[in-house]
Amino acid sequence: MNYTYEYPRPAVTADIVLFSNEKTPTQVMLIRRKNPPFEGMWAFPGGFLEMDETLLACAHRELQEETGVIDIVLEPYLPFDTPDRDPRGRTISMVFVGFTNASAINATAASDASEVQWFSLNNLPSLAFDHDKIIMGLKEKYAAQIKK
Repeated sequence: MNYTYEYPRPAVTADIVLFSNEKTPTQVMLIRRKNPPFEGMWAFPGGFLEMDETLLACAHRELQEETGVIDIVLEPYLPFDTPDRDPRGRTISMVFVGFTNASAINATAASDASEVQWFSLNNLPSLAFDHDKIIMGLKEKYAAQIKK
């Protein structure tokens, strides 16, 4: 189907922040990006919304495609919409949060992820996009659930 609009349209993505409280401090799952932009950098799993899916469905699909992880309860956190957050163009991302035990899932890099790894919240690598801002906000919101 062809679409023609008089005004530019933003892209929409879902980013997934998956925490594990098995160890202290809390860990977060990150993927190493296989493709530009930010190729080789660490980021949250996530990707673009398809025209026929909800944001939550997009989050579950992207989590499965990039890490193989399924059946995680995800809750919406906040949209991130700074105009220059993605060098590919105007992109709005809805962030979803989940908690699991790292040892209970078998995360494996796939799709556009070259690696999956759990990182301590106290020792994160440099993150792609605006994911450092996202994690700072999540540390505040989920302070009672995060082990320090």
